[in-house]
Amino acid sequence: MTAITKNLPWFIRDLGISIVGEECYKSLVENLNVGDVKCLKYSLSKGLGIGIVLGGSIMKVPQILLITNARSAHGLSLPAYVLETLSYAITLAYSFRHDFPFSTYGENLFLTLQNTFITLLIIYYAPSRQLTGSGKTQKLVVATTLTCAMAFALHSVPIETLALLQMTTLPLSLFSKLPQIRQNLRSQSTGQLSAFAVISQIAGCLARLFTTATEVGDALVSAGFALALFLNIILGAQLWMYWGQGADLKDEIELKQRDSHVDDKPVNDVPVWQSQASSSTIYSPTATRLSSAPPTHRVATPPAAGGRKWARKVD
Repeated sequence: MTAITKNLPWFIRDLGISIVGEECYKSLVENLNVGDVKCLKYSLSKGLGIGIVLGGSIMKVPQILLITNARSAHGLSLPAYVLETLSYAITLAYSFRHDFPFSTYGENLFLTLQNTFITLLIIYYAPSRQLTGSGKTQKLVVATTLTCAMAFALHSVPIETLALLQMTTLPLSLFSKLPQIRQNLRSQSTGQLSAFAVISQIAGCLARLFTTATEVGDALVSAGFALALFLNIILGAQLWMYWGQGADLKDEIELKQRDSHVDDKPVNDVPVWQSQASSSTIYSPTATRLSSAPPTHRVATPPAAGGRKWARKVD
């Protein structure tokens, strides 16, 4: 069997070495040494890391589709997404500038981009009463400008300052989830919150704890993933508790929004029979003249009291 594994095509060999390294490739693939625990853990960590990066590239796509299809961001907290995006961006910059393997932080790149887009969608689809002052377009321009400024700042700050910012991801992770958790509790609904995104984040945090401990060993990064895991589990529990309770609330809110745009006009208290009669009456000059003319025929009248009965032929 080893005669086959040692003579695999060059592109397979190069791919394996690029993922797990030459030492572990020779041990696990060429020599089939399944008892090499160190290389097994390292290879498992690499495999999980690559899977997380690929999953992170589409993790928030269902959330984006939910918002765009419903044309509503009902149930999503804007402060929560702003803080979560900032936390992802700091971790991305910290890992990139410390030259960590891309498989240990790559999903943060995709999550930062997707979260930024979701934040802009929340601003765009927010009810008009929540956007006082300038219009939605100006709000989007300001948000985009602040996002670009934040990206430039994270790329330019000294590495020591970036380490301090990485420490702030712990409270950022906490405060980024608390507004969403509180909003879910108050409305007893999760609105347009994507179950796929929440479940994927729970699985991703579990895997990231393993990959960080195996390949990086950075306590700051591990603590951030541990806290994020705890908060995502709470969101997952809320999804289970409030499942199916968002549709009625959404319809009620949309009905109130439509009613708020209707002009308040005074309505006269007109009896139903009078309104029906007036609506069924059609004006006609001929009919008016005929109705005002005296009748040309006699109508039978009841007999007088004690008199004889009589009748006259109607002309």
